[in-house]
Amino acid sequence: MRYSVGPDLTILWVVLVAVAIVMIALFFRYVPLGLWINARASGAGVKIISLIGMRFRRISPQKVVNAYIKARKAGLEITTDMLETHLLAGGNIEKVINALISAKQAAISLSFTTACAIDLAGRDVFQAVQMSVLPKVIETPPVAAIAQNGIELRAKARITVRTNIERLVGGAGEETIIARVGEGIVTTIGSSVTHKAVLENPDLISQTVLNKGLDKGTAYEILSIDIADVDVGRNIGAQLQMDQAEADRRIAQAKAEERRAMAVAHEQEMKAAVQEMRAKVVEAEAQVPLAMAAALKEGKLGVMDYYQMQNTVADTEMRNGIAKAAAPASEPQKPLDQKK
Repeated sequence: MRYSVGPDLTILWVVLVAVAIVMIALFFRYVPLGLWINARASGAGVKIISLIGMRFRRISPQKVVNAYIKARKAGLEITTDMLETHLLAGGNIEKVINALISAKQAAISLSFTTACAIDLAGRDVFQAVQMSVLPKVIETPPVAAIAQNGIELRAKARITVRTNIERLVGGAGEETIIARVGEGIVTTIGSSVTHKAVLENPDLISQTVLNKGLDKGTAYEILSIDIADVDVGRNIGAQLQMDQAEADRRIAQAKAEERRAMAVAHEQEMKAAVQEMRAKVVEAEAQVPLAMAAALKEGKLGVMDYYQMQNTVADTEMRNGIAKAAAPASEPQKPLDQKK
């Protein structure tokens, strides 16, 4: 006898197969079985429950397991929980592990906590460890300074530094080193009597700046400061003297202009005073005929006295006219009654 499968049974089988496929997909999605096998084969066993927990915590098991395998191979005592904590804090576990491995091989004391702190502070911890092994050369821009004789010098320095791991968290960066070295260059050149002394012995700048302890409070240790180039600039002293002379000239000119203006004003005042006096004289002369008329009327002045006075005035005017005609052209002509 033959048995035929009904349509309901066929649909049931299809549903069961679909559910099985979904379950298998979800299993491999949340259970990274291949990654677990890889970790076990590398000698860095990770519990399958931990890998599933990473999935639920939205942490990439691939990053954690790869970093854990690298750390275990290098002999570092680090757990997956420590890596997860740093990853959840926003750190870069790959750079931290690389930095720890490099520090261990270079015999540099660096703990996992310190490395994580440096990484979370925004610094490249792996590059910092590399700079501890291989110092870095920082070149400053040209620094202009003036010696005591007024000559400008432009110096450029090369600073050899290496990272100080202990002060990397909270320590100042390269900008502070460059600024402090520039300040030391300006101070050293400024304290020199002449610019020739600096040109003859540029090591004086290096020694003076290096002895100031400029790396204090920074994330670096200064190994050496070398003056790469020293150029002679402008004669600032002479330029300042020229500017001062020009300023003095302008001040003197302004004062002279002020005195001239005061003289002109005084002259105008004198002219105004003379005009006022002339006006008073004219006014007084206008009062003379009235006074004489009053005197004649009141009998205080006789007719003969008046004619005698007129004759005296006419005689005086005649003498003045003769004196003006006889006086030389170069001499100022004076009335006869004023000549001695």
